[in-house]
Amino acid sequence: MQRSWLFVPGDSERKLAKAAGSGADVIILDLEDSVAAERRVAAHGLVREYLSAHKDRSTQQLWVRVNPLASGLALADLAGTMPGAPDGVLLPKPDAAAEVMTLAAHLDAFEAAFGLEAGHTRILPVATETALGMFQLGAYRGLSPRLAGLTWGAEDLAAALGATTNRQPDGAYTLTFQLARSLCLLGAAAAEVDAIDTITVDFRDRAGLEREAEQARREGFRGKMAIHPDQVEPINRAFTPTEAEIAFARRVVAAFEVAGTGTIAIDGKMVDMPHLKQARKLLERLPG
Repeated sequence: MQRSWLFVPGDSERKLAKAAGSGADVIILDLEDSVAAERRVAAHGLVREYLSAHKDRSTQQLWVRVNPLASGLALADLAGTMPGAPDGVLLPKPDAAAEVMTLAAHLDAFEAAFGLEAGHTRILPVATETALGMFQLGAYRGLSPRLAGLTWGAEDLAAALGATTNRQPDGAYTLTFQLARSLCLLGAAAAEVDAIDTITVDFRDRAGLEREAEQARREGFRGKMAIHPDQVEPINRAFTPTEAEIAFARRVVAAFEVAGTGTIAIDGKMVDMPHLKQARKLLERLPG
């Protein structure tokens, strides 16, 4: 399960050294927002070294967030880090879903150049960070087998819109950002990939993080981004099915194996095929 996705600045040796012990399912080695222009080349070297030094990805995947394709910097980011064989690339600020295909073509070339397994490197677009991107959420289906999921971003979208805030006084997202979140979830479902919830900016607000993570999981998100190691444990817990949920899912599957199709009663409640589909999806995601 890829529940927690932790951003780590690619130019910080101190933070990179702590990343492996964070408990995050995925470490995102960041070359975009957290790295100043004059530090970019140094970050390439540090990220490449980190990737090469952590070849066992059985419990923690290593991804790289490159700069946007439109920036002209993404190819240098890939050239500087692909020798370390990242598990995936986080694609920021796409204006069009077709940017996945462009990035996939770049990855084809870099994998061949560096002797990596063809198709190994997955892609996760941050699909809502531009106004144009918001109109693309239904267009990701079938673009590339590299597509691992969709995630969304509220902070860059606010900057793109010139919004002074993306939150209501009670802390809930304002309407435009609720729309971005919902479209990300729907777009991921349409593309048959995972939806990953965005960051909670205030890493000191543990209660707010827990509330947002639990809500996201209830609605169908499969994981959540983190910007601080302290956010990892609450995210992992929120996106891990409880023993009661696992037990109920197994009962549903077992009951349908006996009854076949149709509607059955479990604990006084009517259960039908959508419940069976949900139960199977939950069990498929369990480790082992």
